[in-house]
Order: sequence, then C-alpha cells, then structure tokens
Amino acid sequence: MRKLEIAPKLLTEGAQLLRQEGPAQGEGKRYLLRAAKEGAGICTPWLMDGKERYFTLMLKAQETHSVALNLLLYGKESGDQPVMTVRFGILPQVETMVYFDMEWLDGHVLFPESIPGELKIVCHGSRISRNEITRAELKTLPAFHDLSIWMSELAMCDELSEEFRLPEGKLVDALGQNKTKEWPGKTRNLDDLKEILQEQMKTEPKDGYPFGDWSSYGGWKEKKLGEGTGFFTKYKENGRWWLADPDGYAFFSAGPDCVGLSAGARVDGVEKWLDWLPDQEDPAYAAMFAPPRKREGERRRNPVMFSFLQANLYRALGEDWYEKWKRMMVGQLKRYGMNTLGNWSDERLFGVTDIPYVTSLPDFPDTEKKIFRDFPDVLSPEYAQNAEKCAQALEKRREDPWMIGYFLRNEPSWAFVDNLVLADEVLRNPEKTVCRQELAAFLRERYGSIEALNARWGTALDSFARFDEPQEKVSAWSQAACLDMKEFSRRLLRAYVEIPAKACRRVDPNHMILGMRWAWISDPDLVSGWENFDVFSINCYAQDPTSNIENIVKLGVDLPVMIGEFHFGALDAGPSATGLEGVRTQKDRGIAYRYYCERVAAHPNGVGCHYFQCYDQFVLGRFDGENYNIGLFDVCSRPYPEMMEQVRACGQGLYPVAAGEREPAEEKAQEIPMIAY
Repeated sequence: MRKLEIAPKLLTEGAQLLRQEGPAQGEGKRYLLRAAKEGAGICTPWLMDGKERYFTLMLKAQETHSVALNLLLYGKESGDQPVMTVRFGILPQVETMVYFDMEWLDGHVLFPESIPGELKIVCHGSRISRNEITRAELKTLPAFHDLSIWMSELAMCDELSEEFRLPEGKLVDALGQNKTKEWPGKTRNLDDLKEILQEQMKTEPKDGYPFGDWSSYGGWKEKKLGEGTGFFTKYKENGRWWLADPDGYAFFSAGPDCVGLSAGARVDGVEKWLDWLPDQEDPAYAAMFAPPRKREGERRRNPVMFSFLQANLYRALGEDWYEKWKRMMVGQLKRYGMNTLGNWSDERLFGVTDIPYVTSLPDFPDTEKKIFRDFPDVLSPEYAQNAEKCAQALEKRREDPWMIGYFLRNEPSWAFVDNLVLADEVLRNPEKTVCRQELAAFLRERYGSIEALNARWGTALDSFARFDEPQEKVSAWSQAACLDMKEFSRRLLRAYVEIPAKACRRVDPNHMILGMRWAWISDPDLVSGWENFDVFSINCYAQDPTSNIENIVKLGVDLPVMIGEFHFGALDAGPSATGLEGVRTQKDRGIAYRYYCERVAAHPNGVGCHYFQCYDQFVLGRFDGENYNIGLFDVCSRPYPEMMEQVRACGQGLYPVAAGEREPAEEKAQEIPMIAY
C-alpha cells in the first residue's frame, strides 16, 4: 500500500484546505476541505503515476444531507469534457471508505458494486486507458451551498481489504426512518403509525375516480375516439396522438412506478446502524427478506434486502395487512387523480384492482457472447431463439383489458455511452460473434475487394481477414469508415428492436408495445426500428420535458411518446438526497410534478408520464445505493400532503390541457442542484 498526501497545489479551483490533522508526513493525516458550491476538490495524479489497481480514501461530509462526488478523467483530446466520470455518493456525517478500481476504465461496467456505508457508484462516459489520462480530479457536484468534507487515509494499493470499518451509532429507527433528523410528518412510534393508517383506511374512496367526466378506466368521457376495441390502443387525430381506453375514450396515462412493497432496504454490512431488524428465520418476517444473490463477478457483498414497508404494515394492521394495503393504496391513487400502475408494480394488483397498468417483458433476449456491456450478438440464431422464448411470458396477460401495454426493457446499459458506434465495439471485441462475421460480409459485399475498401477508407489493409482480429475505433480511421460503421450500427440497432418486437406480436397481438424506456437518446440512431413500437418511451429527468419529446419527433418518430420515469426530491423529509431533480420543499415537489405532467399532456405526442416512484427509497440506500426522497409516500405509507394536493389538481386538469382547452400550469418550483448518483 502506498500512502498519499494532499499538497495545496493539488486543490482544484474553488477548494480550500481548512485544516490538517495528524503526523507531518502523510500517514494518518486528515484534511478538512471546503468545496465551493459550484463544485471543487483535489487533483489526483496518483492514478497516472502508479501501477496499483485501487485508489482508496476515507470521506466524511460535514453536512446534514448526502453528498455526491465525481472522479473526472480527462484525455489528450477531451478538452474541457471528461472522457469518463465515476460518480458516487456518501452519507451525511458518517466516515465512509470509498474506492476506485482501475479495471473500471475499460468501460465494461456501468454500476460497480459499492462497499458497506458507501452509496451508489456509476461509471459515465467512454472508456479510457490509464496511460491516456492527462488529468484526474475528485470533485463535489454543484450544490446549493459550500460543502465541507474530511478526507483521510488516501492510498494506492493492489489488494482491497475485505473489512470495512463502520463508525458506531444508530442511523435508522425501528420504522425504517432517518433517526438523525426531524421533519414535519415524521411518525413517532408504532402506536402513532397504527392510528395514522387506520385513519387513512377510513377515508378510502368506495369506488371510481373523483372526477365525474372520467371513465371506469380513467379515460376522458368528454372525448370519444372510437367504438372501443376492448383493449387500450392509440389514435391520431388532427396531428395529435392519443391513447384510448378499452371503451374508446381518450386516455392519458399518469401514475407512479413501483407500486408495491418490495424488500427495498439493503441491510447487509450495515446492521449495526439499525435500531431494529428481525431475525431472517422469524416466521412473521422471513418473507419480508430477499435472500442473498451472488452476482456474477461479485467479490465483496451478498446483498440482503429487507422491507420496512411490509414490516410496518404488518405491525400496524395485523395478519391481513396486505389486503388492507391493496385496497388503501389503489383507492388513494384514484383519489389523487392517478389512473395507472407504472412499471415494476406488484403483479398481484394487475387486472384485479380496477386500475390500468403497464408492465415489462420479464426477460429481454440475450446471448452468451456480448458485443459491449449488455448488447447481445443480435444477428445470431441464438438471439432470435431467445426472443421467441422471452415472448411466451406475454401469453398469460394477452386477454387482460386492464393492461395498457408493455415495455420491451428498461435503460440498456450499453446506451449510456453517448454516440456509441456499435460496429466499433463489434470489431474491438475479441469474441468471434455472428455480428463480426456479418460486418465483414457487409464490407466485402459493399467493396468487392480490399483494394477498393482501402481506396475509399484511405487505409492500407492487406485483406478482409484483418476484421477477424480486434480493431480499435475503426470509425475514427476516416470519414468513409465512419459512415460504414454507422450504417452497420443502425442495422444492429434495428435487429435489437425488431426481432423481439415481432416475436412478442405473435404471442400477444392485443396489447401495445411501449418501447425500450431509453435512459436518454444518447445517439440519434437510437430511434432505429421505432416502427415496431406502438408508443416510443424514454425516461426523462428534467423540469420541463418538452424539448426531449420534441427531439424524438425531429428524429422522425411518428408515434405517441410516454415518459417512463421522472421525479423530484427535496431535503425537508427523511431521506438525505434529492434524486435526479432537486427542489426546495415538499410543496415544490408537487408544483414541479404538475408543471411537468401538464407539459407532457400539452405536447401533441405526449400520452403519459409515470412518476418514479411510489415510495421513498431507504435512507441508507436501496439495492444499488440510491437513497432519494422521491416517493409519493414515505416508508410508513403516509402520503406527502403538500405534494399530493398538487398531484390531484394536476389529474383534474390533464384532459382539458391535452385537448388544448386549457393552458398548462405556469407556476414553477424553486429548484436546487440535484444530490444524486
């Protein structure tokens, strides 16, 4: 292990070294840094001048909220933009070990595994080799105030210790709430919880929606688009896209994702921070744990998940807690003007609770050999065969009128790299894939001879056999090479979409295919194959989604557009991070929700948006370390009243906005920079 020291010259602009403690020569020294609210930190030349695999350090944020940081890696030609960004989060006022693995630099992993006490890690951007790094900086993200952070025990090493020292203290109370913080609406104890939930059940609506012009499906009875097909479908009228419910009424899909009570609290390694955690063998609570799952390549942690949501309902409502929750939850969603169970909701609610839902294909077709990250060998017979197998899962719901449609998958990790040229990855990957064979055949057919290809590309290849060997960034060889690589990439993208979509149509011709739920349109060619969908879907975290929807239209997609995810978080409740869009207060969360939804409805292609998510995330982090205040409800199943007031007002006015009879809401929330990872 090589101990490291922070010298003043290593500070980035906007950083101050407030204090040093410990020995004069490096070992054991602690540094208190002040980072300007614009974001600041330290330069880390050790990544470039060493051979060790890991960079490790201890961090402690002095703030009352979580802190997000970036490790920014720059190359010779990257200018002011980093080639790769490793983003991670740390809990407030808790000394945390963090680490960076140099093997992440090859871009193969998007979400590395965190260690106990550390929050989510994400590797954004493209790959970069260690010898290509010209500058490396560890910096805080922009915040709404200056940040103070202790740094200590900086080191480079080849072995990562399996023992992670966690400080003493209790951070989570017996109800799964943040124990270190107070806020309006915090549940005091189990008796308080029982009283609150019993009162909520008394106000449960008996039937239907609160708006007289809504159909039984949540459609708009003021606008009949057709006689009704018995299933949800799409219509285009006077340049405006609509969905229609099974009775033919105009339908705008609004509701939360993750309407369910999954084991959302990751507790392995952090048990000492919990006031209460039942034994996994206790019959009353055993089913509330998700068993450890050893993931491929996993060395450090076996995830153990627990549901404080279920435990709270059981302790407050008794043995029949689930049936009571089911009625209460669906009733509340309807009362607040929501008509859809979003993605990842509890399947036991589907088709039996009189509320429409969307779902996803349980498994997306895969192949043993990958091109890049999770992109399969899409031109192989294996991919087509697996597409047929995956599509069979739709059989059980093909006659369900409550199902709006299904997404093929969610946020492929390969598409997180902006302007990725998939054909480049085919040739870089040493695997002997069918995609590689077909790419070589594509080039032979196009040029006939290697001499003709060389003349066009400006290269000096000796034969087409060169494409049987790994090649680096072929699209950068020349403009002509780039055009060919991009064209073949579009062929791969179309196959990626079209093969499973056609297999699904054969099994279920009744329901709409809702697209891929792209995290964002990271390359214009990502829309390739859109004709195979009924609805084009993206996840869009923004204050105003209009430009994101309009971008899809400008790329030539003539389909209704659905937003699969969006959210807003604040810091005046239990969880200590905002998520991907930050606002000041719970009231601002509601204002932002309404502003967003009504702008989706106002767009000629907007037909729905699903809020991520129904419940807050666990204060210490869910399975991947996210710990955001983004729920409509908290861990005690209590709605956030100031937010939900705006949600209901939004639902009441959505259809007049969509029809152009009313302008969307103009009031904007007070924003703050996100705290997210």
